[in-house]
Amino acid sequence: MQQSILTILCSGLLGCVLGAFPSSLQIGALFPKQQSQEYSAFRFGLSFYNTDTLYKLITQTENVDISNSFAVTNAFCSLFARGVYAIFGFYDRKTVNTLTSFCGALHLSFITPSFPVDTSNQFVIQMRPDLQTALLNLIEHYKWQKFVYIYDADRGLSVLQKVLDTAAEKNWQVTAVSIETTTEEGYRMLFKDLDKRKDRHVIIDCEADKLTTIMNQIISIGKHIRGYQYIFASLGFMDMDLDKFQHAGANVTGFQIVRPDSAQVLKFLQRWKKLDGKEYQGVEGHKLKYTSAMTFDGVLVLSEAFKYLRKTRIDISRRGNAGDCLANPAVPWGQGIDIQRALQQVRSDGLTGNIQFNEFGHRTNYTVNVLELKSDGIRKIGYWNEDDKFVATTGDHHIGNDTSGIQNRTYFVTTILEPPYVMLKKNHDQLEGNDKYEGYCVELAAEIAKHVGFKYKLAIVADGKYGARDPDSKVWNGMVGELVYSKADIAVAPLTITLVREEVIDFSKPFMSLGISIMIKKPQKSKPGVFSFLDPLAYEIWMCIVFAYIGVSVVLFLVSRFSPYEWQTEEYEDGPDAQSLDQTNEFGIFNSLWFSLGAFMQQGCDISPRLVF
Repeated sequence: MQQSILTILCSGLLGCVLGAFPSSLQIGALFPKQQSQEYSAFRFGLSFYNTDTLYKLITQTENVDISNSFAVTNAFCSLFARGVYAIFGFYDRKTVNTLTSFCGALHLSFITPSFPVDTSNQFVIQMRPDLQTALLNLIEHYKWQKFVYIYDADRGLSVLQKVLDTAAEKNWQVTAVSIETTTEEGYRMLFKDLDKRKDRHVIIDCEADKLTTIMNQIISIGKHIRGYQYIFASLGFMDMDLDKFQHAGANVTGFQIVRPDSAQVLKFLQRWKKLDGKEYQGVEGHKLKYTSAMTFDGVLVLSEAFKYLRKTRIDISRRGNAGDCLANPAVPWGQGIDIQRALQQVRSDGLTGNIQFNEFGHRTNYTVNVLELKSDGIRKIGYWNEDDKFVATTGDHHIGNDTSGIQNRTYFVTTILEPPYVMLKKNHDQLEGNDKYEGYCVELAAEIAKHVGFKYKLAIVADGKYGARDPDSKVWNGMVGELVYSKADIAVAPLTITLVREEVIDFSKPFMSLGISIMIKKPQKSKPGVFSFLDPLAYEIWMCIVFAYIGVSVVLFLVSRFSPYEWQTEEYEDGPDAQSLDQTNEFGIFNSLWFSLGAFMQQGCDISPRLVF
């Protein structure tokens, strides 16, 4: 009888202990209002991990504007009042401080794949690792001394401060540009200004939506060609549409945290593609974004943490009223610290690799691949982790100005048929390769190859053009286009050096300089004739001068006839006692002509009209 009672008591005690862990756990979710692939990944993660546990993760979802602090506060307090054990969600620059302060005050853990923030609040579990050190190590690997750092102000200034501090130590020249309020036209003006200053090394550190907009503007103004080098500070390099960059010639580098060739990711993608696209938005016809992979791993972290709590038999049940999150002073949840510790102790492998956190909730011991866009596709050039830093993979080291191994490859030389520079030999049908051509440029190419010591193959440009850029599509044709789009290595031709061409290709010193001249027929000297003095003016002009001269003289004669001031009385003595009076006028027709001639020649005259005085 006593043994039976003891057995019943032990069973009841064990049942109480095991019953301390709830069979269902309320998990809060904060997602943007618009349906997103991340929300589909969150729902798929819940259905996937709920099948392997003795408890169920049940979500309480709030779809809000994550940039509205008031809406986020109401949603957070609503979830806390419903007794959730943790919250998974997103934030931006305007709401991150609100969420982190609530989590720290109420001891409620917040798991997020949003951009990492530099905080010591251990209740914020950040699924996205920090790229500060990886970015700086990559800059050192490329040996950039001058570059432009374009950053998203919505993500804070922590990365910018780290870049500027390192630049001060290593004497880098950094131009920092904020794109908080920049429009599409602003992006175009920004890159045009950078091009004028010959800034060809650019780092773009912003979220995926803004990065896509910037990439489109780079393509629209033709700054995605050879000579430009970009580093995209994003963990989803393979998520981007890089087709137009691939064949344009620009050097593009980025980071990738999801390894698409890993067995775990391949297995996940098989299940992911089978989902109903109507029920799970963003599945059909879209690549798996790295933020969606982090969301799926976030559900894994929650599941592993609660497994640990159940295994260690820690009582985390919420009894009674959950309390008011706006109470002053705030009343923290007693069991929240246990959940926070369990989340930080998670050690697992997910879609984003090793999942591990430090005491502040930041990802640690992770590895990201460094990828570079080549003409034949994306290629891995190395990887980065906290221990080894950046490690370049064998054979994929960055190619600088080293010319070693130049003799081990054949260079493609493009040219154009233009006598006497490049011509086909008369018997070119019977010849092959470079022997089919002759001319100054052909001999010049042969001498350069002989001097440097490399092999080459001459090829006539396909469209028969020198090279010009289309004003609409910004695409180059001719020999310049073949150089820009990596179809040829060198061009040897009578190619004119212009400012537009110098922006995309490098020219050697010209082998011929031609001045622009105007040619005219040499004038023949002739002996001057009797009337050569009339040559400066036309016949009509001389006639007008003569008629004007005669007309002025006649008018002057007529006026002097009618004016009483021009008549003078003179006395003459005919005899000893007789005198006669006679009236005279100095301006006769001859004197009028003489006065007009003197005035025309600016020489003056002995007489002048009196009526003008």
